[in-house]
Amino acid sequence: MDLHDLSEQEVKHVSDTAFWIAYLRAEESKRTDALFHDAFAGKLAGQRGKQITKNMPSSKITAWVISLRTCIIDDLITRAAAEGVDTILNLGAGLDTRPYRMKDLPPSLKWIEVDYPAIIDYKAKLLKDQKPYVNLEQISLDLSIVDERQALLKTVAEKSGKIFVLTEGVVPYLSNEEVDLLANDLQSIENISYWLLEYSSSGERKYMDRSKLQQKLRNAPFKFAPNNWFDFFEKHGWRIKEMRYYFDEAKKQRRPMPLPLIAKTFIFFKALRMSDEEKRKWRELNGFALLTKGDMETKQF
Repeated sequence: MDLHDLSEQEVKHVSDTAFWIAYLRAEESKRTDALFHDAFAGKLAGQRGKQITKNMPSSKITAWVISLRTCIIDDLITRAAAEGVDTILNLGAGLDTRPYRMKDLPPSLKWIEVDYPAIIDYKAKLLKDQKPYVNLEQISLDLSIVDERQALLKTVAEKSGKIFVLTEGVVPYLSNEEVDLLANDLQSIENISYWLLEYSSSGERKYMDRSKLQQKLRNAPFKFAPNNWFDFFEKHGWRIKEMRYYFDEAKKQRRPMPLPLIAKTFIFFKALRMSDEEKRKWRELNGFALLTKGDMETKQF
Protein backbone atom coordinates (compact mmCIF):
# COMPACT_ATOMS: atom_id res chain seq x y z
CA MET A 1 0.00 0.00 0.00
CA ASP A 2 1.39 3.37 -1.06
CA LEU A 3 0.47 6.55 0.79
CA HIS A 4 2.97 8.78 -0.99
CA ASP A 5 0.61 10.42 -3.51
CA LEU A 6 -1.61 12.19 -1.01
CA SER A 7 -3.30 14.35 -3.66
CA GLU A 8 -4.87 11.40 -5.51
CA GLN A 9 -8.68 11.76 -5.84
CA GLU A 10 -9.58 8.14 -6.46
CA VAL A 11 -10.01 5.53 -3.74
CA LYS A 12 -7.54 2.84 -4.79
CA HIS A 13 -7.47 0.83 -1.57
CA VAL A 14 -9.84 0.48 1.36
CA SER A 15 -7.33 2.33 3.56
CA ASP A 16 -7.87 5.45 1.41
CA THR A 17 -11.35 5.79 2.89
CA ALA A 18 -9.71 6.76 6.20
CA PHE A 19 -8.61 10.08 4.64
CA TRP A 20 -12.15 10.69 3.36
CA ILE A 21 -13.75 10.06 6.76
CA ALA A 22 -11.14 12.15 8.59
CA TYR A 23 -11.89 15.07 6.27
CA LEU A 24 -15.61 14.81 7.03
CA ARG A 25 -14.87 14.84 10.77
CA ALA A 26 -12.75 17.94 10.25
CA GLU A 27 -15.59 19.66 8.39
CA GLU A 28 -18.05 18.81 11.17
CA SER A 29 -15.65 20.31 13.70
CA LYS A 30 -15.76 23.65 11.85
CA ARG A 31 -19.53 24.02 12.22
CA THR A 32 -20.93 26.48 14.76
CA ASP A 33 -23.32 23.71 15.85
CA ALA A 34 -20.68 20.94 15.72
CA LEU A 35 -21.69 17.69 17.41
CA PHE A 36 -18.06 17.08 18.37
CA HIS A 37 -14.65 18.69 17.89
CA ASP A 38 -11.77 16.78 16.36
CA ALA A 39 -8.72 19.04 16.39
CA PHE A 40 -6.56 16.50 14.57
CA ALA A 41 -8.82 15.27 11.77
CA GLY A 42 -7.91 18.02 9.31
CA LYS A 43 -4.19 17.48 9.73
CA LEU A 44 -4.57 13.74 9.21
CA ALA A 45 -6.96 14.06 6.26
CA GLY A 46 -4.75 16.55 4.47
CA GLN A 47 -5.07 17.18 0.76
CA ARG A 48 -5.83 13.52 0.12
CA GLY A 49 -8.97 13.63 2.22
CA LYS A 50 -10.14 16.83 0.57
CA GLN A 51 -9.62 15.50 -2.94
CA ILE A 52 -11.34 12.18 -2.25
CA THR A 53 -14.33 13.96 -0.71
CA LYS A 54 -14.66 16.28 -3.72
CA ASN A 55 -14.77 13.21 -5.95
CA MET A 56 -17.54 11.51 -3.98
CA PRO A 57 -21.29 11.88 -4.67
CA SER A 58 -23.84 12.67 -1.93
CA SER A 59 -21.15 14.21 0.24
CA LYS A 60 -23.66 16.01 2.48
CA ILE A 61 -25.50 12.80 3.28
CA THR A 62 -22.27 10.94 3.95
CA ALA A 63 -21.07 13.76 6.20
CA TRP A 64 -24.39 13.58 8.09
CA VAL A 65 -23.94 9.83 8.64
CA ILE A 66 -20.31 10.19 9.78
CA SER A 67 -21.19 12.90 12.27
CA LEU A 68 -24.02 10.84 13.75
CA ARG A 69 -22.00 7.64 13.92
CA THR A 70 -19.16 9.49 15.64
CA CYS A 71 -21.60 10.63 18.34
CA ILE A 72 -23.00 7.12 18.73
CA ILE A 73 -19.58 5.50 19.09
CA ASP A 74 -18.29 8.19 21.46
CA ASP A 75 -21.31 7.70 23.70
CA LEU A 76 -21.18 3.90 23.78
CA ILE A 77 -17.45 3.84 24.47
CA THR A 78 -17.82 6.36 27.30
CA ARG A 79 -20.57 4.28 28.86
CA ALA A 80 -18.65 1.03 28.39
CA ALA A 81 -15.60 2.45 30.17
CA ALA A 82 -17.81 3.60 33.04
CA GLU A 83 -19.33 0.11 33.23
CA GLY A 84 -15.96 -1.60 33.67
CA VAL A 85 -14.49 -2.21 30.21
CA ASP A 86 -10.72 -1.85 30.57
CA THR A 87 -9.64 -2.35 26.93
CA ILE A 88 -10.87 -0.84 23.67
CA LEU A 89 -9.64 -2.87 20.72
CA ASN A 90 -10.08 -0.77 17.58
CA LEU A 91 -9.66 -3.08 14.58
CA GLY A 92 -9.13 -1.19 11.33
CA ALA A 93 -8.65 2.04 13.30
CA GLY A 94 -7.80 4.16 10.27
CA LEU A 95 -7.27 7.81 11.20
CA ASP A 96 -9.50 7.73 14.27
CA THR A 97 -8.39 10.22 16.96
CA ARG A 98 -10.56 9.26 19.94
CA PRO A 99 -7.55 8.52 22.21
CA TYR A 100 -6.42 12.13 21.65
CA ARG A 101 -9.76 13.90 21.98
CA MET A 102 -11.94 11.96 24.48
CA LYS A 103 -10.47 13.54 27.58
CA ASP A 104 -13.11 12.20 29.98
CA LEU A 105 -12.06 8.56 29.49
CA PRO A 106 -10.16 6.91 32.37
CA PRO A 107 -6.38 7.38 31.91
CA SER A 108 -5.93 3.71 32.79
CA LEU A 109 -8.08 2.58 29.88
CA LYS A 110 -6.05 0.48 27.43
CA TRP A 111 -6.75 1.52 23.84
CA ILE A 112 -5.27 -0.68 21.13
CA GLU A 113 -5.35 0.48 17.52
CA VAL A 114 -4.72 -2.04 14.74
CA ASP A 115 -4.37 -1.26 11.05
CA TYR A 116 -2.11 -1.58 8.02
CA PRO A 117 1.51 -0.56 8.73
CA ALA A 118 1.34 2.41 6.36
CA ILE A 119 -1.70 3.87 8.15
CA ILE A 120 -0.26 3.29 11.62
CA ASP A 121 3.08 4.84 10.62
CA TYR A 122 1.42 7.83 8.95
CA LYS A 123 -0.76 8.64 11.95
CA ALA A 124 2.00 8.04 14.49
CA LYS A 125 4.27 10.45 12.60
CA LEU A 126 1.72 13.25 12.37
CA LEU A 127 0.59 12.91 16.01
CA LYS A 128 3.98 12.17 17.54
CA ASP A 129 3.90 15.38 19.61
CA GLN A 130 0.39 14.74 20.95
CA LYS A 131 -0.28 12.97 24.23
CA PRO A 132 -3.29 10.61 24.29
CA TYR A 133 -5.71 10.70 27.22
CA VAL A 134 -5.63 6.90 27.50
CA ASN A 135 -3.00 4.16 27.54
CA LEU A 136 -2.59 3.92 23.76
CA GLU A 137 -0.88 1.11 21.86
CA GLN A 138 -0.66 1.02 18.07
CA ILE A 139 -0.14 -2.26 16.23
CA SER A 140 0.72 -2.66 12.55
CA LEU A 141 -1.10 -5.67 11.13
CA ASP A 142 -2.98 -6.74 8.03
CA LEU A 143 -6.15 -8.04 9.68
CA SER A 144 -7.01 -10.14 6.62
CA ILE A 145 -4.17 -12.51 7.56
CA VAL A 146 -6.28 -14.79 9.72
CA ASP A 147 -3.59 -16.57 11.73
CA GLU A 148 -1.90 -13.27 12.63
CA ARG A 149 -5.25 -11.77 13.61
CA GLN A 150 -6.04 -14.74 15.82
CA ALA A 151 -2.64 -14.49 17.47
CA LEU A 152 -3.22 -10.79 18.11
CA LEU A 153 -6.60 -11.45 19.75
CA LYS A 154 -5.08 -14.03 22.07
CA THR A 155 -2.27 -11.66 23.05
CA VAL A 156 -4.71 -8.83 23.78
CA ALA A 157 -6.93 -11.18 25.80
CA GLU A 158 -4.02 -12.27 27.98
CA LYS A 159 -3.28 -8.71 29.11
CA SER A 160 -6.86 -7.45 29.34
CA GLY A 161 -9.91 -7.84 31.51
CA LYS A 162 -13.14 -6.80 29.80
CA ILE A 163 -12.65 -6.02 26.10
CA PHE A 164 -14.77 -3.81 23.84
CA VAL A 165 -14.11 -4.33 20.12
CA LEU A 166 -14.75 -1.49 17.69
CA THR A 167 -14.83 -2.04 13.93
CA GLU A 168 -15.83 1.34 12.52
CA GLY A 169 -15.99 1.39 8.74
CA VAL A 170 -14.58 -2.12 8.46
CA VAL A 171 -17.29 -4.78 8.17
CA PRO A 172 -19.10 -3.27 5.13
CA TYR A 173 -15.94 -3.75 3.04
CA LEU A 174 -15.58 -7.44 3.97
CA SER A 175 -17.21 -10.39 2.23
CA ASN A 176 -19.77 -12.54 4.04
CA GLU A 177 -17.11 -15.23 4.41
CA GLU A 178 -14.60 -12.79 5.92
CA VAL A 179 -17.14 -11.48 8.43
CA ASP A 180 -18.06 -15.08 9.25
CA LEU A 181 -14.45 -15.79 10.22
CA LEU A 182 -14.10 -12.51 12.14
CA ALA A 183 -17.29 -13.13 14.11
CA ASN A 184 -16.03 -16.58 15.07
CA ASP A 185 -12.61 -15.23 16.07
CA LEU A 186 -14.11 -12.57 18.33
CA GLN A 187 -16.60 -15.02 19.80
CA SER A 188 -13.79 -17.43 20.69
CA ILE A 189 -12.08 -14.91 23.00
CA GLU A 190 -13.81 -15.26 26.37
CA ASN A 191 -13.15 -11.77 27.69
CA ILE A 192 -14.30 -9.94 24.55
CA SER A 193 -17.57 -8.67 26.00
CA TYR A 194 -18.81 -6.27 23.31
CA TRP A 195 -18.52 -5.68 19.59
CA LEU A 196 -19.65 -2.42 17.98
CA LEU A 197 -20.20 -2.38 14.21
CA GLU A 198 -22.34 -0.95 11.42
CA TYR A 199 -25.84 -2.19 10.78
CA SER A 200 -27.33 -1.99 7.28
CA SER A 201 -30.79 -3.25 6.37
CA SER A 202 -31.45 -5.11 3.15
CA GLY A 203 -33.26 -2.00 1.90
CA GLU A 204 -30.17 0.15 2.28
CA ARG A 205 -27.95 -2.46 0.64
CA LYS A 206 -30.21 -2.61 -2.42
CA TYR A 207 -29.92 1.16 -2.73
CA MET A 208 -26.14 1.10 -2.27
CA ASP A 209 -25.72 -1.55 -4.96
CA ARG A 210 -27.19 0.92 -7.48
CA SER A 211 -25.65 4.09 -6.10
CA LYS A 212 -22.98 6.31 -7.62
CA LEU A 213 -21.07 6.01 -4.36
CA GLN A 214 -20.57 2.29 -4.90
CA GLN A 215 -19.19 3.08 -8.36
CA LYS A 216 -16.67 5.51 -6.84
CA LEU A 217 -15.71 2.78 -4.39
CA ARG A 218 -15.14 0.19 -7.10
CA ASN A 219 -11.62 -0.46 -5.76
CA ALA A 220 -12.96 -0.83 -2.24
CA PRO A 221 -16.64 -1.80 -2.66
CA PHE A 222 -19.16 -2.60 0.03
CA LYS A 223 -19.38 -6.40 0.09
CA PHE A 224 -21.10 -7.56 3.24
CA ALA A 225 -24.66 -8.54 2.32
CA PRO A 226 -26.17 -11.33 4.45
CA ASN A 227 -29.75 -12.42 3.76
CA ASN A 228 -30.66 -11.49 7.33
CA TRP A 229 -28.22 -9.29 9.25
CA PHE A 230 -29.51 -10.28 12.69
CA ASP A 231 -29.57 -14.02 11.96
CA PHE A 232 -26.05 -13.86 10.57
CA PHE A 233 -24.55 -12.72 13.86
CA GLU A 234 -26.92 -14.72 16.04
CA LYS A 235 -25.68 -17.98 14.53
CA HIS A 236 -22.20 -16.99 15.74
CA GLY A 237 -23.45 -16.48 19.28
CA TRP A 238 -23.80 -12.69 19.13
CA ARG A 239 -26.89 -10.92 20.43
CA ILE A 240 -28.07 -7.33 20.22
CA LYS A 241 -27.36 -5.35 23.37
CA GLU A 242 -28.30 -1.98 21.91
CA MET A 243 -29.29 -0.64 18.50
CA ARG A 244 -28.67 2.97 17.57
CA TYR A 245 -30.36 4.00 14.32
CA TYR A 246 -29.22 7.10 12.45
CA PHE A 247 -32.68 8.61 12.15
CA ASP A 248 -33.24 8.30 15.89
CA GLU A 249 -29.81 9.80 16.56
CA ALA A 250 -30.55 12.65 14.15
CA LYS A 251 -33.67 13.49 16.13
CA LYS A 252 -31.75 13.28 19.41
CA GLN A 253 -28.96 15.54 18.10
CA ARG A 254 -31.39 17.86 16.27
CA ARG A 255 -29.52 17.24 13.04
CA PRO A 256 -32.03 16.38 10.27
CA MET A 257 -30.87 14.77 7.06
CA PRO A 258 -29.58 17.53 4.72
CA LEU A 259 -31.97 17.15 1.81
CA PRO A 260 -33.05 19.74 -0.77
CA LEU A 261 -36.55 21.15 -0.29
CA ILE A 262 -38.03 19.17 -3.18
CA ALA A 263 -36.79 15.90 -1.65
CA LYS A 264 -38.12 16.85 1.78
CA THR A 265 -41.51 17.64 0.26
CA PHE A 266 -41.59 14.33 -1.60
CA ILE A 267 -40.72 12.37 1.56
CA PHE A 268 -43.31 14.28 3.60
CA PHE A 269 -46.17 13.36 1.27
CA LYS A 270 -44.89 9.80 0.83
CA ALA A 271 -44.84 9.36 4.61
CA LEU A 272 -48.51 10.32 4.77
CA ARG A 273 -49.32 7.20 2.72
CA MET A 274 -46.97 4.85 4.58
CA SER A 275 -48.12 2.29 7.12
CA ASP A 276 -46.61 2.21 10.61
CA GLU A 277 -44.54 -0.82 9.59
CA GLU A 278 -43.21 0.95 6.51
CA LYS A 279 -42.27 3.97 8.63
CA ARG A 280 -40.47 1.69 11.10
CA LYS A 281 -38.44 0.08 8.31
CA TRP A 282 -37.47 3.50 7.00
CA ARG A 283 -36.47 4.70 10.48
CA GLU A 284 -34.42 1.54 11.04
CA LEU A 285 -32.67 1.62 7.69
CA ASN A 286 -29.15 1.79 9.12
CA GLY A 287 -27.12 2.61 12.19
CA PHE A 288 -24.78 0.94 14.66
CA ALA A 289 -25.24 -2.26 16.64
CA LEU A 290 -23.65 -3.07 19.96
CA LEU A 291 -23.37 -6.85 20.18
CA THR A 292 -22.70 -8.99 23.20
CA LYS A 293 -22.18 -12.73 23.71
CA GLY A 294 -25.27 -14.90 23.65
CA ASP A 295 -24.96 -16.03 27.25
CA MET A 296 -24.64 -12.49 28.63
CA GLU A 297 -27.38 -10.34 30.07
CA THR A 298 -28.68 -8.08 27.30
CA LYS A 299 -29.49 -4.85 29.09
CA GLN A 300 -28.66 -1.36 27.93
CA PHE A 301 -25.78 0.52 29.56
